[in-house]
Amino acid sequence: MYDTQKNTLKQIAKTTTMKKIILLLLLTSSQVSMSQPYQYPAARKTNQTDSYFGTTVSDHYRWMEDDRSEETSQWVKEENKLTENYLEKIPFRSVMKQRMTELWNFPKSSVPFKGGENYFVYTNNGLQNQFVLNIIRGKQPSKIFLDPNTLSNDGTVNIGTVAVSSDGNYLAYMLSSAGSDWNDILVKETSSGKNLSDTIHWVKFSGIAWKENGFYYSRYDEPSADDAFKGKNEYHKVYYHLLGTPQNADKLVFEDKNHPLRNFSADVTSDQHFLLISGSEGTSGNNLLVKDLTNPTSTFITLVDNFGNDYSVIDNDSTMLFVVTNKDASNYRLMALPVDGVSKTFDIIAEESDVLQQVVVSSSCFVARYLQDAKSVIKLYNKRGKYIQDIPLETIGTVDQLSGSKKDSLIFYSLTTFTAPSTIYQYNVISNQQEVYFRPVMKFKSEEYVTEQIFYNSVDGTRIPMFLVHKKDMIRDGNRPTLLFGYGGFNISKTPEFKIERLVFLEQGGVFAMPCIRGGGEYGEAWHEAGTQLKKQNVFDDFIAAANYLIKENYTSPSKLGIGGRSNGGLLVGAVMTQRPDLFKVALPAVGVLDMLRYHTFTIGWAWKGDYGSSEDSIQFKNLLSYSPLHNIKPGLNYPATLVTTGDHDDRVVPAHSFKFIATLQETNTGPNPQLIRIDVNAGHAGSTALGSSKPVAKQIDEQTDVFSFLLYNLGVNWKKP
Repeated sequence: MYDTQKNTLKQIAKTTTMKKIILLLLLTSSQVSMSQPYQYPAARKTNQTDSYFGTTVSDHYRWMEDDRSEETSQWVKEENKLTENYLEKIPFRSVMKQRMTELWNFPKSSVPFKGGENYFVYTNNGLQNQFVLNIIRGKQPSKIFLDPNTLSNDGTVNIGTVAVSSDGNYLAYMLSSAGSDWNDILVKETSSGKNLSDTIHWVKFSGIAWKENGFYYSRYDEPSADDAFKGKNEYHKVYYHLLGTPQNADKLVFEDKNHPLRNFSADVTSDQHFLLISGSEGTSGNNLLVKDLTNPTSTFITLVDNFGNDYSVIDNDSTMLFVVTNKDASNYRLMALPVDGVSKTFDIIAEESDVLQQVVVSSSCFVARYLQDAKSVIKLYNKRGKYIQDIPLETIGTVDQLSGSKKDSLIFYSLTTFTAPSTIYQYNVISNQQEVYFRPVMKFKSEEYVTEQIFYNSVDGTRIPMFLVHKKDMIRDGNRPTLLFGYGGFNISKTPEFKIERLVFLEQGGVFAMPCIRGGGEYGEAWHEAGTQLKKQNVFDDFIAAANYLIKENYTSPSKLGIGGRSNGGLLVGAVMTQRPDLFKVALPAVGVLDMLRYHTFTIGWAWKGDYGSSEDSIQFKNLLSYSPLHNIKPGLNYPATLVTTGDHDDRVVPAHSFKFIATLQETNTGPNPQLIRIDVNAGHAGSTALGSSKPVAKQIDEQTDVFSFLLYNLGVNWKKP
């Protein structure tokens, strides 16, 4: 058609001047139609290819996998500059940051946990970059015990796992910086708060398990400088550290020379009787070994020799371990596992129709946290497994923290909703008396909003639950700005969760939608497996069906619909935006797994094969190629307005995923929507939790301001003062 128009115009042009004018118009028209609306930074394109079972696959931006190279660093700077120039032109960005900061600024607390005769609790006065660990001695007011905000100028040092010694005299704690998975372990005296000289390095994917005057932990050998940054480690080992001795004197307790990629964690039963070693080959399923610590000549006995199921030990007696497992129970059960490795197991709490998520031990009973249609329920059982009663919950929501001790009649739990932060409750299992331990107060009118749970059918007819949050007086006119958020993987359940940044979206008339799609754990292991490996497309179909439901039911339209997700949820966003670019206006893939052919070659990526499969297998390769976001970007399409977010220190889902994805989008997209990336400096992978995030609050506010400014602006929302 273009050539026909060109010839016709040439015939009409009778004069040289007219010919010149026509030619100029044609050239200008051609340039406009072929050029991109944004001047993206130049990214060198190579001829790198790989052959998979006879199929050749290009990887033009392989060089970006070296995220420390000068070329990559310069590209990152230019991309961040472009993104900042775009964001600073959004007229309401500054007032959004003010509102975001105002909402963030309220006191927060974790549930207390007991250590020796003391209680410990995390608190944040509002805008502190990191939560502070406090100690409560008897009936005295709580006092600051460990404040990570004093350990760095920019708030990037955060507390990880903590563990109190059995006698209560010491607390060991992990510290990491800039969001890295690498940790150091240090020790404080609980009576004085003084740090001991003990420092343990090169700790990753570890717990802290006290035994007498020392503790067990897991680490790698000291890596080379390059491997330390990339996280390419082998041979995870368990050591015992005796207080007051140097790390090089630590005793090697357990290793597996035949399986270099397995991870191992150590635990000690509360009575100090047994040492437990749990090994893993991926993100689900573990083996289990036990050693009798009361017998100096004892050796490890293998209780579970495969990785087909989950086994979590929560208590014991002299002959049995009490284990939460999904062995022969998709919804999990609490069983007794004999420590001799020979005697038969038996149920203490049998599998129920609801999913058993956690069991803690109190002085007189088991306290079990269940998931019922993605909402929390707490039940009490006696030590023989007989049901006693439910703990009445104040509202429908999520119990995201639960703590108890077999030496204590008090348990603590938190209850959160989409529109209210966690309230902490104290419950006495002897008197059955319940009271509020801490209720936060913030400048948000949660009573003006409603949360509803609906069910819709996916492509294959599977019934999927979805939470919808919006103003009570919202009118369904098909024009509501909507954020559809999901995850769908690794047996992780998406339940009512409080995120401050979403409140800003709700205040602007937005609808927040979160479906509980397959691949998660909302309905047990069967629900998880239905969204893994060759069934992964079910996850994307469930999410796309959620979008279609919202449009069909007149909540929103494609021009008002944005999608978001983090990590595996970033994969979800990348997959559906490339499968159905017409269905969404905005896409927000955060720290996403976006290169499905090479994910397993980066850091801990090999451990995700259980969910994804691997391109090393011919059948799984074809499946991965069919949805891998990086490999399904097609030239000439109008993709949604996209803001990719990642951290330059993400050593879990390395930033190369995001780099290669956005470079390819910028190269191929011909539509008017921006294709941008925001790369946070000195930031890692972890998202926010009930106890904050490894990312400082100041950085969280900056990031979420940018993300939600981009979202609202591209959904055509004009800012209104809340």
